[in-house]
Amino acid sequence: MSATKRFTAASAVAAAVLSTLATAPVAVATAAPVLNTPVASHHLIGPGGLIQHSTSGNWAGYAATGSTFTSVSASWVQPAVSCGSATTYSSFWIGIDGDGSNSVEQTGTEADCSGGRAYYSSWYEMYPAYPVNYSNTVSPGDHFTSTVSVSGSTFTLTLTDVTRGWTKTTTKSSSTAKKYSAEVIAEAPSSSTGVLPLSNFGTASFTNSTANGQPIGNFSPDRINMASGSTTKATTSALSGGGNFSVTWNHS
Repeated sequence: MSATKRFTAASAVAAAVLSTLATAPVAVATAAPVLNTPVASHHLIGPGGLIQHSTSGNWAGYAATGSTFTSVSASWVQPAVSCGSATTYSSFWIGIDGDGSNSVEQTGTEADCSGGRAYYSSWYEMYPAYPVNYSNTVSPGDHFTSTVSVSGSTFTLTLTDVTRGWTKTTTKSSSTAKKYSAEVIAEAPSSSTGVLPLSNFGTASFTNSTANGQPIGNFSPDRINMASGSTTKATTSALSGGGNFSVTWNHS
């Protein structure tokens, strides 16, 4: 792949719209999303020419490249966010594409703050189309499992809240998807003005992360930390067991 990595933004909630959610249930936030595509600032090339350690303005986690990817899966526990007076955002998701390509097929959860209150939600996205929010209740501590798979041009995006017992399965087609990457990510969503402030989510733990049915570690994936200039916003741990890791919040 080229030395320049593109990181496609996940579900992003516009600050101007989220500020109207004061009367919405705490468990669900619905708002019109916007998109952005920031670029990684630094990277380390490992054996075989694969990028194995990089920083991004909005991503933290692991991204596998160097193959054709037809599936990705992972589990995580929905983090609880600590909210102050600032409006902040965070999302947790799995997807295919977005690293080295201009599309991304993904699904996950959101944890945002507005007016001192926390808002939790779930969504899927077929970038460059806007993300779509699910209406199901999401609460901190909920255990999620998720799979994104593709057969031909048909993508199946499945998100399950094991704690609450609901599953959302969405089937979409894309004739432009490149299947260049598979990733498991914590993200600072973006608006038209750039990357939004990152919610203090503490630590997000991901387990059983796989790509093409194998532990994601088998692909020597890129370990990504989130940073803006000299400020580290989120730090990704080393992989254990080939597919388990955590992302820790450092700064908004």
